[in-house]
Amino acid sequence: MNSDPAIRAARKADASEMVALIDCAGYGMPLWIWQGMKSDEASVLEVGRMRAMRDEGGFSYRNAHIIEDDGNVMGMLIGYPIDDPYDMGDMEKTPEAFRPLVELEAQVPGSWYVNVVAVHAEHRGKGLGSRLLNHAEYVARQTRNGTMSIIFESRNLKAYSLYERLGYREAARRPRVAFPGDATHSEEWILMKKRVS
Repeated sequence: MNSDPAIRAARKADASEMVALIDCAGYGMPLWIWQGMKSDEASVLEVGRMRAMRDEGGFSYRNAHIIEDDGNVMGMLIGYPIDDPYDMGDMEKTPEAFRPLVELEAQVPGSWYVNVVAVHAEHRGKGLGSRLLNHAEYVARQTRNGTMSIIFESRNLKAYSLYERLGYREAARRPRVAFPGDATHSEEWILMKKRVS
């Protein structure tokens, strides 16, 4: 490994890495979402890859930043501003597992939302998550967003500690609703936010 892995904007060619990393961060939820979108002839991973290659949407290469060393992808950040005003849409049509997330996002309209921070297992414990979050703060400042936000599962105590150390403070919680095939045991989603200047 070089002394200083580089962070760069993602490219369409990073779509397969993005799928692997969001699966690391999402505890099966992305695969469940993509399963519901796939046609008979498509694989679940291919659905995710095609979504990552889109020019729009939250899970798009345009919202992603890659940390790499000598061409070896180590981790990823996905972030973007949350709409202000925030339209919750018809919650009756929103899958029950997503409703708590929508409710939490609605509490931080206009914030720069860290949707995903993920590092491959073999690269964890090297400070890459902190590097990606510091980069997110840099991007938020460039876009003149005064607040950052992040949502994660309550069982992820290491993440809670990291976010607190970087200046995030807990803003709200919602009970987590399991989805079909869900193997996690988190009880809540936690929203944290941070002021940036």
